[in-house]
Amino acid sequence: MIKMLAKSIREYKLVSILAPTFVIFEVVMEVLLPYLMANLIDSGVNKGNMEYILKTGLMLAAVAFAALIFGALSGKVAAKASAGFAKNLRHDMFYKIQEYSFANIDKFSSSSLVTRLTTDITNVQNSYQMIIRVAVRAPFMMIFAMIMSFNVNARLSFVFVAFIPVIAFALALVIRFAHPVFSRVFKTYDKLNNVVQENLHGVRVVKSFVREDYEVKKFKLISDRIYKDFSKAEKIVAFNMPIMQICIYACILIISWFASHEIVFGTMTTGQLISMMTYVFQILMSLMFMSMIMVMVVLSRASAERIAEVLNEKLDLHNTDEPVTDIKDGSIIFDNVSFSYSKKMDNLCLKNINLKINSGETVGIIGGTGSSKSSLVQLIPRLYDVTDGKLIVGGEDVRNYDIESLRNNVAMVLQKNVLFSGTIKDNLRWGDPNASDDDIVRVCRLAQAEDFIERMPEKYDTYIEQGGTNVSGGQRQRLCIARALLKKPKILILDDSTSAVDTKTDKLIRKAFLEEIPHTTKIIIAQRISSVQDADKIIVMDKGTINSVGTHEELLKNNKIYQEVYNSQQKGSEDNGSNENE
Repeated sequence: MIKMLAKSIREYKLVSILAPTFVIFEVVMEVLLPYLMANLIDSGVNKGNMEYILKTGLMLAAVAFAALIFGALSGKVAAKASAGFAKNLRHDMFYKIQEYSFANIDKFSSSSLVTRLTTDITNVQNSYQMIIRVAVRAPFMMIFAMIMSFNVNARLSFVFVAFIPVIAFALALVIRFAHPVFSRVFKTYDKLNNVVQENLHGVRVVKSFVREDYEVKKFKLISDRIYKDFSKAEKIVAFNMPIMQICIYACILIISWFASHEIVFGTMTTGQLISMMTYVFQILMSLMFMSMIMVMVVLSRASAERIAEVLNEKLDLHNTDEPVTDIKDGSIIFDNVSFSYSKKMDNLCLKNINLKINSGETVGIIGGTGSSKSSLVQLIPRLYDVTDGKLIVGGEDVRNYDIESLRNNVAMVLQKNVLFSGTIKDNLRWGDPNASDDDIVRVCRLAQAEDFIERMPEKYDTYIEQGGTNVSGGQRQRLCIARALLKKPKILILDDSTSAVDTKTDKLIRKAFLEEIPHTTKIIIAQRISSVQDADKIIVMDKGTINSVGTHEELLKNNKIYQEVYNSQQKGSEDNGSNENE
């Protein structure tokens, strides 16, 4: 895990090395200060030697200034190294997520990925800064101070050595009990983010059903769980500080007791006592810092493991060694295709699909909720891979194509239409970044979006709010269709993407498709039979299988499911008409 995360340091290796280097120089300067101070007292002050006092005092000032400079430099480069490491880590995670298939994304919730990209990376960043600075300072300070203290008085130095096992044991207990709690906290954070994201996304539904109180209770429940877990973890970690303080003050008292006797008997000077006490304090403070670092590492370890999960995730989809980049046409063949989201043959949502679609055909798909209509079409651009069988597009198995080339030739307008913040032009150019204004107008005319765009104050430069909240559902659908058409695809898939437009507009869109893109294979998933009745063939799906395939007329004669849907919709239309007449 550490080796993999370290790859994100990259161009910040130099500052990552400079930070501990400057820290070591800073430590050396700080360790010299008590030694010089002891000499100043014993050889200067006590003997009244002003020349020695002046000389040593200047040396003290120079060493203190050098320690200050090295400390400032180490802080500056450590901050740059940790921020750069976090930037690269965030970049690597985001780009890795962009390569995920739908199956990979399904493994992580979006709220969990957001937590990992924000809170977890911040924890790792803070930990990294402490590791390259404080984690270097503490052990070096302890080693150098111990050397100097043994040089002053070896017998007294063994006092604080005896306390090291006590501190180490206490720290081991803290780490053992705190890490599982911190791991649980971050999983709860994922749930909290999911609640917030869901609430904000569905805020209109929440308000329309007056469910604010329910959402507040749901949020409070998860927030309280985080509070309890964090409180428990912090209580465990809190034991670290009193144990450290007990050890520090016990050392100081014991050393003061023995040192006072040595001063009385003349075996130790005042300067040596002051330097000894300073070294003891430096050593014990180093131990305290090391314990703080270990606590931070425990906290960031849970975050690092979650980040590593994202980076180590094996991609569900990948190119072959020599992928095909040219898609000849929009023909599609499902050859005994079965599919399962869990990749298990005993849990199939599509079973033994055999279907041939010629290039340029218009194909309608009808079926009840849960009949796997969307699952069927998502296999075409390889958003998922088939579990069994073969799916052939343009005469080639989709698994042999370069994924990017395949998806550039298959345009999908999904059930959930998504527009991004930016102008209408910006959104449409997702289909083709180099599209001219004339191309944009042309596809908007095909998608029956031109009229409402022209009525907008800024027309094609009108700003679309995040999620397309300032346009209606039908307008959003038409803009998404226009965006898909701008790709000039060989296959166009409309997954129930005209449900929010009226039947007249729906008919005009289908007519435009027939006249303007006759060579593009068009697959239309719809709930309304009127949206697919003019298709070359209509597929009736039921419980993950193809129940029947035929034209509108053939299915009306021979297929019971199609007849029931048609009759229910016709009855609904007649009822609406009679109500209007009344």
